[in-house]
Amino acid sequence: MVRVRFAPSPTGIPHIGNTRSALFNYLFAKHNNGKFILRIEDTDRARFVPESEPAIYDILNWLELKWDEKYVQSERLEIYKKFADQLIEEGTAYKEDGAVKFKMPELGKTDWTDAVGNKKIEFKNEFQEDFVLIKSDGYPTYNFANVIDDHLMEITHVIRGDEFISSTPKHIQLYKAFGWDIPVFAHLPVIVGSDHQKLSKRHGAKSVLDYKKDGYLKEALINFMVLLGWNPGEDREILNISEMIKLFDLKDINTASPVFDNKKLEWMNGIYIRQLPVDELKSRLSHDFGGQAKLKNIDDVLLEKIVSLAQTRMTTLNDFYLLSGFIFENPKIALNSKEKEIAKELLQNLSSVSKWKQEEILKSTKEILFKNKIKMSAIYKIITGRETGLPLPQILEIIGKEKTVKLLENYK
Repeated sequence: MVRVRFAPSPTGIPHIGNTRSALFNYLFAKHNNGKFILRIEDTDRARFVPESEPAIYDILNWLELKWDEKYVQSERLEIYKKFADQLIEEGTAYKEDGAVKFKMPELGKTDWTDAVGNKKIEFKNEFQEDFVLIKSDGYPTYNFANVIDDHLMEITHVIRGDEFISSTPKHIQLYKAFGWDIPVFAHLPVIVGSDHQKLSKRHGAKSVLDYKKDGYLKEALINFMVLLGWNPGEDREILNISEMIKLFDLKDINTASPVFDNKKLEWMNGIYIRQLPVDELKSRLSHDFGGQAKLKNIDDVLLEKIVSLAQTRMTTLNDFYLLSGFIFENPKIALNSKEKEIAKELLQNLSSVSKWKQEEILKSTKEILFKNKIKMSAIYKIITGRETGLPLPQILEIIGKEKTVKLLENYK
């Protein structure tokens, strides 16, 4: 059975590159009817960040990447000590300054065929140094605990970022020292920014939870992440999770570093927003995205109409509040003396509209435009505080005459 693992270290909130590794492992496991293991590698106590571990769970839970088994390395210290003692007894490890170190071979080479690109990678052993297995504080190093756990958890495929390639010779030599089978290694190409440098915060290397706060849908984020290095073929870009599971194969992972394109993510998120049924989008705005406070007093039928009008103009969920926030927030709008005069004219004209329909509203506002030789953006600002947004006649028809009058009176 295929068994893979996502093994984050809680030394910081995982950014989107780390989460891509989790996604690829999950898809590979599900494609092969295998198991997806979550392992918290928390043995680096000096760099441990307490809020990181809950964030890892939050990310996986929100994306619905459900793990089949979970382990925490700090709860397994006796296991690592036992295997270190075994290596000492066999003469392949030794103690130095309170730590246990592994003897790397000095001759020959260490090589493997990587599943990404089916390429052979090799390192000359003469350039490899002995390395620490157990630190003086009693905690194992990443290199040691990683191998012990991958063996005990029967991991068949190690799918991780290519920054771990340089550590792989150490891992392979440990497998050989114990006489254990070596798993298949698949090293994912690093994600780069538009300048082809390693992805950083200035490129958009944020946590998935940050993107959630910014109004991105989990479906769009998963779709965007899966294309960072994997090609499903046929120039397909929009796929749901079931399609990804069906199609995912390690042989289709590109060897070139994928470029993180924030504009593409925005475009993809917009597509997913427009594909949502209005009821579902309304629900996400009201519940999934902290909209309870803003939307709790809005009539459900009215909210549905506003959401329907805004949907085609939204790139993120945040855009809904940018487009229609004036309806819920009743902002005090600062107007100059000329704008105040126009506001009075608008109030007079719109108050006299007997049939409150967008055609009549447009006709009434156009009179003000022509008389004052101004653009619609000027009227939009007077009513909403912004120069652009939802089509004015339509949104005013939706919110009603009474609300419109209140908005026109709400300036300072």
